[in-house]
Amino acid sequence: MSFSVLGDLNWLTVVVAAVVYFAIGGLWFAPVAFGKQWQEAIGWNEADAAQATPAKMYVIPAVTCLVTTIALAMVSEATSTDTFGEGIVLGLVVGIGLVASALFVTGFFDPRKPKPQTWIGITAGYHVVGILVAAVILALWT
Repeated sequence: MSFSVLGDLNWLTVVVAAVVYFAIGGLWFAPVAFGKQWQEAIGWNEADAAQATPAKMYVIPAVTCLVTTIALAMVSEATSTDTFGEGIVLGLVVGIGLVASALFVTGFFDPRKPKPQTWIGITAGYHVVGILVAAVILALWT
């Protein structure tokens, strides 16, 4: 695989998959889902909320979802992933094998979080689900 695969990507699909991945995060971290538990897990308080800027809360996660989706699309293209089942496998391999395992190590060794295991579960869960859905979109919409 090389960076030349970027020219072979369906960029509309990449953008749509990234937007869906980001939107899942909006739902995942909403107070009605896992937002309150996630805030407790990191020790988030009202002072933190007051200092949060739209760039921190929306732009940075949106960009990282796009970057992740581009990388996922490159792997999808390189592995000729083009069925629902192959999209599921790609999403699980990348989501669990790379992202969740990296987040587990990061959370495990972060003594500043009041509830690191909760943070790991919620954060890794979001990325596994988001990457899984993005991988299926990328696989099916060629």
